[in-house]
Amino acid sequence: METEVVIIEEKNIDDVAKENLKKAGQIIKDGGLVAFPTETVYGLGGDALNPKSSQKIYAAKGRPSDNPLIVHVAEFEDLTRIVSSVPDSAKKLAAAFWPGPLTMIMNKNDKVPYETTGGLDTVAIRMPNNQIALELIRQSGGYIAAPSANTSGRPSPTLARYCVEDLSGKIEMIIDGGQVGIGIESTIVDLTCEVPMILRPGYITADMLKEVLGEISIDRTIIDSSSTQKPKAPGMKYRHYAPKGELTIVQGSQDSVVSYINEVTKTSMEQGKRVGIIGTDATKDLYKATIVKSVGTRDDESTIAHELFKVLREFDDENVDIMFSESFDDSGIGQAIMNRLLKAAGHHVITV
Repeated sequence: METEVVIIEEKNIDDVAKENLKKAGQIIKDGGLVAFPTETVYGLGGDALNPKSSQKIYAAKGRPSDNPLIVHVAEFEDLTRIVSSVPDSAKKLAAAFWPGPLTMIMNKNDKVPYETTGGLDTVAIRMPNNQIALELIRQSGGYIAAPSANTSGRPSPTLARYCVEDLSGKIEMIIDGGQVGIGIESTIVDLTCEVPMILRPGYITADMLKEVLGEISIDRTIIDSSSTQKPKAPGMKYRHYAPKGELTIVQGSQDSVVSYINEVTKTSMEQGKRVGIIGTDATKDLYKATIVKSVGTRDDESTIAHELFKVLREFDDENVDIMFSESFDDSGIGQAIMNRLLKAAGHHVITV
């Protein structure tokens, strides 16, 4: 299969772009797959109501079929057509955060095939805050199932070239909309529980959700690798976001972390290994390694979220064998950053 790549600027959706989006929408209507930008990461889209399309998504990604897909909608009213009922909590959250990086889990109706939900009676739904994505959803019929547009287990793509690297020859089209804005996947909240529960942390934090709903719980498997339960949301069960090399997270005081990383880096480099280090603007010049990258500043952790997957992909591009990363605060958006880092590292953490 030859994969067509088209470039569309979100701020300049002209007549040519509209024609390309119409063509992409028809591909999805016909049962094909299209990679496209959202505000979080690039998604791999297929018809959410077509079981064969969902099966194609799993096959293209090499993704386990019990790992649920997220259904993307462009209008709130479209949500009402695929769930058994819309709880008041969903209406409140949609008013506060849609379109945006929030996925809500509700009980599905018969229109949504089990191939899309990983065999579950619940469905995950979000409305992306990206004009390319929204227009594509409308052109495709209103319901796009879209996990991240990468080979399963790899770092999620924040640039179209990584979609090309992982999926070229496997899908019909890739829409290049430039680098995404946020850089990590949406927050997922389960509204089928008595108390709404965060299943995946993201840009929308627990405190932000509490301001709207009053009470929120957090699934402890967010930071625990030992759960064997059937995943109710993407990324809960399987190793995700992993670079090709070995990644270790080092936590402790700044001086201790820098000293330890430099010590083991020296040994690894003497053994002929290419070493990559993930630091911040404040610490990057303290490290001595083959490649040192800053993911941003701790004063604004959204900068770290924006750069994290990009840096992990760059290490792959540069054939890094071993990576070390500083740890980050496990609160606010830092919780989302640590969730992704822990999964990328296979929960390999050293305290110094």
